[in-house]
This record gives sequence, C-alpha cells and structure tokens, in this order.
Amino acid sequence: MTVGIWATFAFSDVDKSIEWLKTIGFTEHSVYRNEADPTIVEHAEMLWPAGGGIMFGSVRHDTDWPKVAGVGATYLICDDVDKTYDSAIAAGGASMRTPRDEGYGGRGAAVRDLEGNVWSFGTYQPA
Repeated sequence: MTVGIWATFAFSDVDKSIEWLKTIGFTEHSVYRNEADPTIVEHAEMLWPAGGGIMFGSVRHDTDWPKVAGVGATYLICDDVDKTYDSAIAAGGASMRTPRDEGYGGRGAAVRDLEGNVWSFGTYQPA
C-alpha cells in the first residue's frame, strides 16, 4: 500500500528538529546536505511508525518554498498518546492540549515543537 500524503516543513535549526522528531517517535530515512554548506539541509525525510512521514529542509530565502519556520500543523496517529505527548514535552515541546479523551472518539493531545509548528497526536483515525 502506498501512503499518499506527507507533511512538509522548513526548519531554522534542522539538526535540533531532527533530534526532537526522533524523540517523539520518527525514524530518520534520509538527509541531503548542501555540499558547499553542510549546515543547510536541502531535503530530508523522516518516517512515522504508523505510515507516512514528513519531508523538510532548512529555511532558505533563495527558493519559493516557505521562508519562515513554525507555520506547519500535522496530526499523527499513534497507539500511546500519553507517552508521545510526554516525550514531546520532555524534549522541549510546549503544551497546547494535554492528553484527553475526545467526544468524537479516540484520545488526543497537542504540542508546539521547538520552532512553533503544531503537532497533534491521537488514536482517532479519520476515514
């Protein structure tokens, strides 16, 4: 089965963001750095255990891609919302909504990452 949707981001501090993403459960798939300046990530991919993933790179002003960090929002399906939330907070995320049972089903929570992007975690699976 092909997963046909991936969120995309631009980060100011890609290396710090990669570590934060690993802490909440992503696995690194690939990171392509600029040959002339290895601090710039041209393209990176991280995989989510339940399927799909994210693609991202460094904020750059020489492209038409987002020129500011912290403007994305993504929902991640996970088995243990409380554990994922706790990991995100321990790694420096800011709480937006503590874990709770939702009226429409499932359990969910939300945090902002180190650059202001919104990450919500839940057991609810839209279909």
